[in-house]
Amino acid sequence: MPVSKKEQVIFGVMMCTGMVLVMMTFNLWQTGMIHQMSVMQMLLQFVIALIIAFVVESFIVGPVARKIAFSLPFAKSSKIKGIITMSLLMVIGMVLIMSLFGIVTAYFTDQFNGISVLGLYLHTIVRNFSLALPLQLIVLGPLVRYMFSRMFKNETTAASV
Repeated sequence: MPVSKKEQVIFGVMMCTGMVLVMMTFNLWQTGMIHQMSVMQMLLQFVIALIIAFVVESFIVGPVARKIAFSLPFAKSSKIKGIITMSLLMVIGMVLIMSLFGIVTAYFTDQFNGISVLGLYLHTIVRNFSLALPLQLIVLGPLVRYMFSRMFKNETTAASV
């Protein structure tokens, strides 16, 4: 979809914004923190999570996922297989890293209450993956790709001529 560095940044920001918004809301609700935080605290946490997610997606997970996806022969055989493979790899990488971000955040807000860090991390990964994968494949992925293609319809057509 994105053909230039500028388009990659815009696509990444769009995808990260949607995923961080939904996943952060889901995790705050699951942990009961949504009613304990002020709007300003949630906004600050959103901005921090968005920046971290964008950096992780752009410089760690994205490049690794692309390298793996494009090395698989079936991912190149059709556009839909490539999209699904890339989405799956992105979700796996982002869930692993952003769940760690959530655990660190929970540590600094003293939410552990004697719970095993490893157990909490594994529980968070499973919980986040169960929402992130369908969200990416069924809702946000198609929505962001549609919006992105509408935004850059003329530029992409002009670049390919």
